[in-house]
Amino acid sequence: MTHDDTAALVDQPSALRHEDAFDAAAVGAWLAERVDGISGVPEVRQYAGGASNLTYLLTFPERDVILRRPPGGHRAASAHDMDREYRVQNAIRPVFPYVPEMLAFCADPAVIGTEFYVMERLRGVIFRRDLPSDVTLSPERARSVCTDVLDRLVELHQVDVTATGLGDLGRGSGYVRRQITGWSDRFRRAHTANVPDFENVMTWLSAHAPDDVAACLIHNDFRFDNVVFSDVESMNVIGILDWEMATIGDPLMELGATLAYWVQADDDDVMQQSRRQPTHIPGMLTRHEVVDYYAAQTGRSVTNWPFYEVYGLFRLAVIIQQLYRRFHDGGTSNPVYRDFWMFTGYLEWRCKEAIRAA
Repeated sequence: MTHDDTAALVDQPSALRHEDAFDAAAVGAWLAERVDGISGVPEVRQYAGGASNLTYLLTFPERDVILRRPPGGHRAASAHDMDREYRVQNAIRPVFPYVPEMLAFCADPAVIGTEFYVMERLRGVIFRRDLPSDVTLSPERARSVCTDVLDRLVELHQVDVTATGLGDLGRGSGYVRRQITGWSDRFRRAHTANVPDFENVMTWLSAHAPDDVAACLIHNDFRFDNVVFSDVESMNVIGILDWEMATIGDPLMELGATLAYWVQADDDDVMQQSRRQPTHIPGMLTRHEVVDYYAAQTGRSVTNWPFYEVYGLFRLAVIIQQLYRRFHDGGTSNPVYRDFWMFTGYLEWRCKEAIRAA
């Protein structure tokens, strides 16, 4: 594969959206006093991937860095905490080497209007919806890549939380029930008249919530398109991105959330249209195979999978609806969000189908 072929796989930023612009000169001056190898006014480009916090590439003469900041418009009250996101990654990196190096955090909104932080840029490959046409994985290689990614999730769930100093992220036992209550409240706040009310789903989840199986460090947004590989030849995992929702929680709740995004080859057309990672190609594990693999690697029994499956689908519906609500209320004009309400309705149907099957 040529250098140009590989470059096509690297996550590329695009032009800055007007509504998401900020004072690049002010950022450059602020960073020059705090980060080595930075001077002048950066060229700023924006990553289109991701739908929550905004991510930018800042190109200085000496180096590139990544800036993360909150979006404008309607936000969940507890979301988009830049200080927390920075602190969590800074604490995890010494014991889990797949976290980018944190460089600086700015708590002063006078600089660009919001808090923000800056981290190293990981140069590698991110696999999103489809593999490029000139990249082919045999079923055996696809399975190996898939299990390597899952092994990082297993490794994360085995991190000694005490060693990170992040014990204060957790609120003790009752994580599962707090999640059901919390996501239900978020959905009701983000609800719009053109989507179902999910009341039957929320009632079922509340009635069937099990006790926590463990309390460990969880990423809470673990997907292929948050994984950075070294290159298309070795495909070693070198980084995991987007730690904004990381916490101390139940690992099976994380597995349920992860598999809500896991579209496999025999899923229906709507799911295929929503796919954002190449989990459908021959050799990739199915959702049930992922559950079995995770159970075998961790020794955890997964006897109540329908609950975690419905939770993951409902949680995804809330996230989608929150993003749609921002568009609905005029907090963003990004056309990507225009039709998200339709997928919210589809996910309610998926939840009810999983409940019926249970």
